[in-house]
Amino acid sequence: MNDGKKLLSEMNDRSREVFRRVVEGYIASGDPVGSRTLTRSMTERLSAATIRNVMQDLEFLGLLDSPHVSAGRIPTQMGLRMFVDGLLEVGDVGVEDRKLIDTASSGTDQDIAGLLDTIGGTLSGITRGASVVLAPKVEAAIRHIEFVSLSAERVLVVLVFANGHVENRLFTPPPGQTPSSMREAANFLNSLATGKTLSELRRTMGQDIARRRQEIDSLARELVESGIVLWENSGEQSERLIVRGRANLIENSSESEDIDRIRVLFDDLERKRDIADFLELAETGEGVRIFIGSENKLFSLSGSSLVVSPYMNADRKIIGAVGVIGPTRLNYGRIVPIVDYTAQLVGRLLSERGSG
Repeated sequence: MNDGKKLLSEMNDRSREVFRRVVEGYIASGDPVGSRTLTRSMTERLSAATIRNVMQDLEFLGLLDSPHVSAGRIPTQMGLRMFVDGLLEVGDVGVEDRKLIDTASSGTDQDIAGLLDTIGGTLSGITRGASVVLAPKVEAAIRHIEFVSLSAERVLVVLVFANGHVENRLFTPPPGQTPSSMREAANFLNSLATGKTLSELRRTMGQDIARRRQEIDSLARELVESGIVLWENSGEQSERLIVRGRANLIENSSESEDIDRIRVLFDDLERKRDIADFLELAETGEGVRIFIGSENKLFSLSGSSLVVSPYMNADRKIIGAVGVIGPTRLNYGRIVPIVDYTAQLVGRLLSERGSG
């Protein structure tokens, strides 16, 4: 980052303006920017030949690239990073955008998951990217647990918490389960779980099963144990990542290579395998962070950019994050304040509800 700022400071005004206008033109259109286009917008009257020479110098420095044989240029990842760090102008959230976000967050009748899902949908809509919202880890006391059979190989466990939050999780049950074994397993768990958080239930469950072994038959015990395994695994965390607006990424890409990269991104999001890394990205510092292309270890294979900000509870503890994923030519100047505003709003809403 410092190398980029140093390089920027060493550039003359002409080179800096050509560079800035190429990046801004590329972000606006997604197309290479040619010298003739710049002759019409430069502060200083310059010939196309002079601008081409400046572009070649910037290409030599690794800031611009020529994607085709044409004279047009696009910024490299290094160029985009330098632009974001040194030249990006960030404004305020637009009035319409702010109104849409505020409206999405005003649903007082929704549980936390529903509220965050609505906010994520709105965020993806106004940014035309994919939104990611990392929900806070639920540590509320459990009110009720129920197992619902969907098929011989799929069972839904419904967790109702004292704060009104409801979670539904799918898992594969041990073979041979019956409606009666599911009722027995749920009754057994409810006798142990009421008033405890999931963490507390996990810590004592093994001892409780051993101590009260005679109270539950083998089928129900297997179901209880398999349910506890589900809660101990990453399944619990993967439910916390809410992703909306994947289709926006395909709409914004026409090149087959871009679409292949987006498919890779979809796979990563579906698996949600790096959710801990996602929160780690936000926890390393307050405020909005921008990851461009391969800088983003979560989605580096897809060459996407991520704009992410943590949100905090009333105790100023980071409990989740809000972000937008899109192509590297994201309109960073507009999206950064939107993400920042949304993250602060989510933190305030959850603090008011006593979550996290």
